[in-house]
Order: sequence, then structure tokens, then C-alpha cells
Amino acid sequence: MVLQRLKVTTDGEGLYEITDLVVEELGKLLPSSGSSGIFYLFIPHVSSALMISEAYDPSAKGDVESFIKHLAPRNLPFITHTLEGPDDSPSHMKSAILHQHLALPVEKGELLLGQWQGIFLAEFRDRRYNRTLMLKFLEG
Repeated sequence: MVLQRLKVTTDGEGLYEITDLVVEELGKLLPSSGSSGIFYLFIPHVSSALMISEAYDPSAKGDVESFIKHLAPRNLPFITHTLEGPDDSPSHMKSAILHQHLALPVEKGELLLGQWQGIFLAEFRDRRYNRTLMLKFLEG
């Protein structure tokens, strides 16, 4: 049960589809091409998150990005945490409503996602970041 780290560079707030990168890394973790079990992904950051969403139509991604911005806008009157800029506190709020981890089934070496599903890294900060994902496969 090896822990694999994957670096993903983001260029500001938005959703970054990482499905192909994750599937490639999963292939390196599988003991054999016929392995079955659970594939865990974790992002150890407080201003980004992981999510599964529609990956087929780009307008779906745009709608989700707009929805998340709507839930935690920068102009909320109670915001006081702005140490790293106006995106600081809203980035933590957005992260709190999504997930820092995913657990996905793997059957006979294949990651089981729905037909239109993709894996996304959600970045909530304005500037470029190098994000680290931790990946682990548990056979069983």
C-alpha cells in the first residue's frame, strides 16, 4: 500500500479536470492489472478541494464554478480573515463545503466513474499554486 504524491499546478480560481492524471497514477499503484479495491485521493490544502462533476459539457463546469462563487462571495460583510488577500476567507469557505478527499471503487483495474463523470481539483485562490494530491490504493 504505497502512498503516491501527484503535483498539479493551478492558474487561479476554477475547476481543473484531473481525471486522466489520476487514472495514470492509479495504474502505477495497482499491484496487477486485474486488481480491485478502493482508490483514495486526498488534498492537504485549506483553499482547494476535490470533487466529481460532469466532465462532458464545458458549460456544466462553468455553471458549477459560478455556483460555488455565489455561495461564498468576497463581499460578505462579516469577513475579517484577509491576511493573504480578499480571496483568503472565501477560499476557506468554499473548501469547507466541498471535499478534501474522495474514495472511488476500482474493479478489475478500472476506475469506476459514471459515463459523464470526471474528477476535478477545485482551486479557490487567485494566483498560481502547486497543489499536492495524495493517492493510495487499497486492494480488497
